Parts: sequence; structure tokens; C-alpha cells
Amino acid sequence: MKTNNATVGIDVGTCYTKVVVAEKVRSKKKYFPKIIGTGVAESAGIRHGYVVNQSEATKSIKEALRQAERSSGIKISRAFTSIGGMGLQGVTSTGKTVVSSADVEVKDIDIRSALEISESRISSSDSSNRKVIHAIPLEYKLDGQNVLGNPLGLKGGSLEVKTFFITCLEHHINDIIESIESAGVEVMDTIASPVASSFVSLTKPQKIAGCVLADIGAETLSVVVFENNIPISLEIFPIGGNDITNDIALGLKIPLEEAEKIKLGSITNTPVSRQRLNEIISARLTDIFEIIIDHLKKINRHELLPAGIIITGGGSGISSIEEKAKEKMNLPSSVASLSSIGRRDSPISDPRWSIAYGLCVIGLNEEDSESLGLTSILQKTKFSLMSWVKQFLP
Repeated sequence: MKTNNATVGIDVGTCYTKVVVAEKVRSKKKYFPKIIGTGVAESAGIRHGYVVNQSEATKSIKEALRQAERSSGIKISRAFTSIGGMGLQGVTSTGKTVVSSADVEVKDIDIRSALEISESRISSSDSSNRKVIHAIPLEYKLDGQNVLGNPLGLKGGSLEVKTFFITCLEHHINDIIESIESAGVEVMDTIASPVASSFVSLTKPQKIAGCVLADIGAETLSVVVFENNIPISLEIFPIGGNDITNDIALGLKIPLEEAEKIKLGSITNTPVSRQRLNEIISARLTDIFEIIIDHLKKINRHELLPAGIIITGGGSGISSIEEKAKEKMNLPSSVASLSSIGRRDSPISDPRWSIAYGLCVIGLNEEDSESLGLTSILQKTKFSLMSWVKQFLP
């Protein structure tokens, strides 16, 4: 839901479905989103981010919505939602067009044309049964020369754009939207989960300098790399916090419930060898960080991101994770916190809420391209995310 002052974000995760209600308030001549209500329910019918049972997923969404409505005092009828899981994929493509106007001045239509050509050149293996949900210009060239910033208004004969596309399996998008709308809520927009999280997990200086945001969910690891304030790469891997829990349960011969508590540092009645526990957790974290390292090597960014790695998601609650990341990746490391980016009055600081809160930030600032660094220029259609062409300026 979005009114003049409030908006709602729904994050349907593998373990939990979270709802955040936020309103835009003014403080010291600046607007910021203030959380006025939250709701959370155990997710059902979701595996690796996919809807496997729509009726069960809808029940979880309804419960989280009921809690958010009670705490905020607002009836929720519309919301922004996220898309995550193994259905997401990032791909880069290039498009080139002839400037159409007689005075050879680049217009909006020329930029759109170059972007559309860029999208049409995505290989069939990367586009079959998939929808483009974000199209982010990485680099413009005018008559073969690099353009700093937006080429709008410049003069030249040909315009070329290198674009980073985030795509998702079409049926995955449809299933998420249908599950939410079956709960009586209209989906206003759908955002890739790592993109939504980045708006509250990362600072602008971090995104400009270059960093990697690693969201360790229950069953997936989402990795998005930023440079010059824009995402340049995104990848999802089938490993997550549940793998660590399973390792602890097997290694210590204890129930999963106990293993989960121990993983997050809770005190239980189970006697545990601290050395053995550290060995188990360290081994799986090593696997996770090696996956991230391999990805950074693939895109030629290994040990080349000055702002380092920022960790979010449920797995970020492991006490040793920051130190392990720094040791393994040879980069600055930190755990994201909603309170660490100037929102200390927020009732939640747990990074597991970053996606739902990020959706609210996007929703409340949808038309504020200066604060978000993006402008939406294409509209969505029913049951599919708009080809959200954002003018992220290099």
C-alpha cells in the first residue's frame, strides 16, 4: 500500500514472511522512512525462494499482514514485494542505435531504443522463460567515445549502451504475485531482493567506492556487487544458513532446533565443545566465502573492492562471521545494520528485515530519482514486473 505518507513492503522468504509498514517523515529538512508497523510469520510452501504450494504461502502472508495491520493501525490493500531465490540471474548485454533526430541530439527515445536493442541481444539461454525486472545502464558511448553520466542532450550520430539486466523466471514472478494478491493485497511493484536490501544495508560511499553485499538466507546466498553507486553483478547460489544448522546437528548429534539456537549463540542445555562447534561453522563459512571469491574473480573484482564485504540476512547473526569474512576474503568486512545508516530511531535493526524495509524506502521515494539514483521510465503490466529501466548514472 502507498498513501501520501505510508507504504508497505512484503518479503516472502524461505523461512519467514516479513511485512514492514513505513511512513515518510521530515527531520532537519530531510525526509526519511519511519517504521510504524511490522509483521512476521513462518513461511510455508516456499523452497529456495520458489512457491511450491500457493495456498500455504498465502496463509503465511495473511498472518504477517494481520500483525502489521494491528501494529500500524493501517488496513493494507497494496504493497511492494521482492523477488529472490534461485530464479534471479544477472546478465550483461550491449545495444547500439542511430540517433533519430535531425539535429543529432540524443533524446529519451534514443536512450530507450538502445536499451531495448541491448535487451533483444540477450542470448536465448539467458532469456528463455524469463522476464527482465531491472535494466541498469553501466556505460554509454556516443560515436564510440565514452560518455560520463547521462548522454541526454549530447550530440552524435550513434549511441551505444552497455546494460546490466536482472532477470527472473516468469512463473516465479507470477507465483509470488498471485500468492500475495490471493491474500487480498495488490502488488504495486516487484523488486529484486538484493537490490531492495541494498537501499538500507549499504551507504552511498560504500556503493561508490565498490563493495559486495552478501545476503546469507536460509537456503540461498545472494551476491550483488556495486561500483560507482550502481550494481554491476548479481548471482544467487544454493547454499545458506540452513546448511550450517544441518552441519551442527550432524556434527554434534543434536536436534535441528537446538543446532539453530547454538548457531546464533543462544544458551541451551546441550553441552557443546566450543572448539568442535567453531570447526563446524568455520568449515561451512569457508565454503560460502570461497563461492563469493570465485564470483569476484570471474568479474575481475577479487580483492579490488575498497568498501569490502557487507553481510546481511539470517546468516549474518553468526558471531564469528565478520572476522571469518575478513580473514578469508582479505577485504574489509562488516555486518549490515539498519541502525548503522542513520536510522537509529527504527524499531528494528536486525539485517533480516533489510529487504522488507528496503522495499518501503523505494516505495516512499519512487519519484525521487535524485535520492535513489534511478528513474523508472517504463510501466509494469499485470502479473509481470515492469521492465524497470533505471537511469543509474555511472
